Amino acid sequence: MSIANVERAEKKYISTEELRKHNKADDLWIAIQGKVYDVTHWAKIHPGGELPLLNLAGLDVTDAFVAYHPGSAWKYLDRFFVAYLQDYQISEVSKDYRKLLADFSRLGLFEKKGHGVFFSLCFMLLLFSVAIYGILASEKFWVHLLSGGLMGFLWIQSGWIGHDSGHYIVMINSSFNRFAQVVTGNCMTGISIGWWKRNHNAHHIACNSLDFDPDLQHMPLFAVSSKLFNSLTSYFYERKMNFDRFSRLFISYQHYTFYPVMCFARINLFAQSVLLLLSNKTVPNRVQEILGIIVFWIWYPILVWYLPNWYERLLFVFASFAITGIQHVQFCLNHFSASVYVGKPCGNDWFQKQTMGTIDIACPPWMDWFHGGLQFQIEHHLFPRLPRCHFRNISPLVRELCKKHNLPYTSVSFWEANVMTFKTLRTAALQARDFTKPIPKNLVWEAVNTHG
Repeated sequence: MSIANVERAEKKYISTEELRKHNKADDLWIAIQGKVYDVTHWAKIHPGGELPLLNLAGLDVTDAFVAYHPGSAWKYLDRFFVAYLQDYQISEVSKDYRKLLADFSRLGLFEKKGHGVFFSLCFMLLLFSVAIYGILASEKFWVHLLSGGLMGFLWIQSGWIGHDSGHYIVMINSSFNRFAQVVTGNCMTGISIGWWKRNHNAHHIACNSLDFDPDLQHMPLFAVSSKLFNSLTSYFYERKMNFDRFSRLFISYQHYTFYPVMCFARINLFAQSVLLLLSNKTVPNRVQEILGIIVFWIWYPILVWYLPNWYERLLFVFASFAITGIQHVQFCLNHFSASVYVGKPCGNDWFQKQTMGTIDIACPPWMDWFHGGLQFQIEHHLFPRLPRCHFRNISPLVRELCKKHNLPYTSVSFWEANVMTFKTLRTAALQARDFTKPIPKNLVWEAVNTHG
């Protein structure tokens, strides 16, 4: 027997079929570049949370791993090694994707953050100062209303910083990065950065999966696809998304209610943050998160109460929420009208799923601040650790790679994206009204639809 055959005989190999059997929380295996790892216990303390590992359990996760982890993470894998994957294969798309990622790494793009964060923080400080000054130093109604709008723009910019700091270190080190997260997220906007990371990581891993991506699970208010009418189970919220008579009523008019609801979408984020922090789920630095939320619910109500009457207080809050609603719309535009699917994500088609489920928003460079860099949503989903200042430069390379492999690269204007989203919602709304698929109805439903 040759030396090569002896070495092969001594190595333990398992098949892809065997790997798929280890797909539960108490028996969780993954494969990375042909090596199989048992991360059952590691999942509970995984910095990105256990959901990404659960969603990809029993699969080859190489592309997702290299997308989310720097080169220094490879040294931690050996302690989890259990076997080699005997039928490991790499698609041509994955080969090109990994090569492009390696090229970016060699160029040092993941470490070059530019000065965008500094300018954003200065802009946020300016917005906050002007909004506070407008309330404290003026008695004019229109100044108070404008201050509410500025507060909304402040929350949008805080959201972009919170988003970026969850993907990579935007500050000089991890401690300052954490400080920036809590201040811009919990303290400034009242939203738990822990909740956001948990939600957002699940979204990235299972981009546009109707039952695994929480960013598409808005029943009973919205449904982007008639597939949701099958009352799918949300694996993120751990509940059934029932398509009942109430859902049918709301969804039937969702293309009209979409923008009004987005004006108040922040209320849902407040609620989701509190629910997570009070739950028994694992939340890193829970006390720190709770204290940050408390800070917000001290300063913001005091600021609102300083206004002269209830009329102005309500309008100030409405202006804050409505302006921030622009950001909630922006998040929806990138995915609502893209391709969707049902089921768990598959690690072997990482590049394909990200490009098919994501839409770019075309805009001039001077508008980058408005979109927070996420108008290059395809680039961000493929390279989530890449600082936003590089997206515009790498977009031609991503477009070329998509063209090479006959994959979609959708880039439309902000207006066109809104039109596409409206049409998607309208299509699903009309399908929800299809009475050939009966749903138990109540008197309200029948009264509303008596005249069509």
